[in-house]
Amino acid sequence: MAKLILPLFFLTVILSSSCQKYYSLFHSKSKWLKDFFAEIESDKYDDIYAISYWHEDFGNTYLTINSSKRSLKTYRKLIDNDIFITTCSFDENNKLKPSKNKKYLSAFPYFGHTEDEVTAQKFEDYEDLAQKEIAWAYFSNNWLDSLVFPSQSVQIIKSEGKTPFIRLMFRSIFEENQADPKYKVPDIVKGKYDSAIVAWARKARDCGTNLLAEFGTEVNGIWFSWNGSYYGAGTTTGYGDPDYPDGPEIFRDAYRHIIDLCDSVGADNITWFFHFDVNSDPDEWWNQPSYYYPGDDYINWIGVSTYGPFQRGDEYIKPRDLLEKAHNELKSVSTNKPYAILEFGITEL
Repeated sequence: MAKLILPLFFLTVILSSSCQKYYSLFHSKSKWLKDFFAEIESDKYDDIYAISYWHEDFGNTYLTINSSKRSLKTYRKLIDNDIFITTCSFDENNKLKPSKNKKYLSAFPYFGHTEDEVTAQKFEDYEDLAQKEIAWAYFSNNWLDSLVFPSQSVQIIKSEGKTPFIRLMFRSIFEENQADPKYKVPDIVKGKYDSAIVAWARKARDCGTNLLAEFGTEVNGIWFSWNGSYYGAGTTTGYGDPDYPDGPEIFRDAYRHIIDLCDSVGADNITWFFHFDVNSDPDEWWNQPSYYYPGDDYINWIGVSTYGPFQRGDEYIKPRDLLEKAHNELKSVSTNKPYAILEFGITEL
């Protein structure tokens, strides 16, 4: 048996090595990026007016644009296209304005693993790396102990001549896939945080620049505590409309309440985004993005996250299939708003 085992061992190694080479040949970060940009630049997606790369390497995710020399070279070449613009334009109502046949190019330029360590150096380092400016800088405004307007971060990004994009992250901890021990979405609807939200809105109004903002990032993902799984899921008898799923309805009303409070103090310099993930988790009827949507009267832009594999060995979905699914979901939420890819990225394959 020993004579048989040894050849089988080497055969296994050879086959494994061959499979890796085959996988690398047809599935690489560089190729995924090329395919993604080829799709996004096609006329199929002329209603997607912005893309924003998630530049991060926390936990060795290798999502950064410079995860390899080859990937960086590819990314630089792909964004060196006049279709991608790097200055935000706003209409007479101070809302971000889509630009015909153009797409805003933006990023999360790795502001730390808490996503809120905004510095001019990190901003400039990213732009030096990409060899191109970005239209906005995406960062988190974590509630933690309390909601506080991120004045310093906003002023840093403003001083760089760019637009701040604030993610209102309703969390006291960073652990995912669980209910938050402190913050509960129904409490927003009940008015528990009204004074904090109004104070935030006044500082936003007076910050001296137009802002982009979102509440409830990737709301249809159970990894975040504002997902409807934690607030009744698909039940219909615990809150509001008896024909509407409770979990999404509570979030919808909470987001509406936040925007109403901001409007009440004249914070009209905020462009509000609704942000979901291309994949709903759990994949249930009630957890579809459209149920969470606050409505066209509240939201200015609709955005989606479209990531490739996070780790080697994850399921490989072609950018064509990924973007087609994302676009269908965007249209299912509303056909009256401009769309954005608010997060995209991929690990080294």
